[in-house]
Amino acid sequence: MASNATDEIAFDFRPYFILYKDGHVDRLTENDFVPPSLNPEGVSSKDVAIIPELGVSARLFLPKLDAGDPHRKLTILVYFHGGGFCFVSAFCSLVHGYLTSIVTEANVIAVSIDFRRFPEHTLPAAYDDCWAALQWVASHSAGEAEPWLSEHGDFDRITIIGDSAGGNIVHNMAMRAGREEVGRGVKLDGAIFGHPYFCGAEAVGDEVKYPEKKAQGDYIWMLTNPTTVGLDDPQINPIAVGGPSLSGLGCARVLLCVAGNDILRDRGLLYYERLRSSGWKGTVELLESEAEEHVFHLYNPTRENARIIMPHIVSFLN
Repeated sequence: MASNATDEIAFDFRPYFILYKDGHVDRLTENDFVPPSLNPEGVSSKDVAIIPELGVSARLFLPKLDAGDPHRKLTILVYFHGGGFCFVSAFCSLVHGYLTSIVTEANVIAVSIDFRRFPEHTLPAAYDDCWAALQWVASHSAGEAEPWLSEHGDFDRITIIGDSAGGNIVHNMAMRAGREEVGRGVKLDGAIFGHPYFCGAEAVGDEVKYPEKKAQGDYIWMLTNPTTVGLDDPQINPIAVGGPSLSGLGCARVLLCVAGNDILRDRGLLYYERLRSSGWKGTVELLESEAEEHVFHLYNPTRENARIIMPHIVSFLN
């Protein structure tokens, strides 16, 4: 029997997603929806619309407030999930559990952004959504509608964080924050990069030994951003010749995490070195998890090295 466009595969990226020629996608991992919850004994969460007409929304997390100081202002953590700009969401168990742990340990407010994804929307939609969401968070410094932020958030301590493609988004948001105003009188304090997704036309480090892995990452970028200038686009290769200097990074502090067995490790290390030598006035800390795979701390949070990462994040936030 002849196949039709609904079952003809254009790109098979199992176990993560399958793209079909008619444009629809099967997202195969971490799409289980976890509802928000109000929990006066621990972390509470709720979902809010940011740009309803575009479907951009967020899940907010609020820690248990100190009964002796219920009006204490808390660090605001804005999270951008990974998934190759295609899969994972702000509402899946993987992200919900991870942010609940950070909020519990660090006693911060967290805002997990759910942005538009490929293939329904190509880049730069995700970048635009995340910037709009960041500005929405900052708007609460003037007392906008969401009380968890306006009443409990410290707008001098906004940190952005993301893993994999989310780490790429962190870079692009921090660079934009160096060029544009996040909010009136609001600046980013910190940025946490979790195994950030970068690539480039010329292979570096282990990419030379594992060209098939590099090709996979390269293809994801070209697939999700059809208007890109290529693999040396500064959005995906921040150290490309002729790109903007990392001295323009619009935050005061950076925590950069890499994993020893991750094909993206060497690009993370190059980013770290280039940031240090760029003339940027902030401080950067590097945390390497030896003999670990890409974003292992999300999928295996009880591993010893994953338990080491959490105190670094907590210390950075506080």
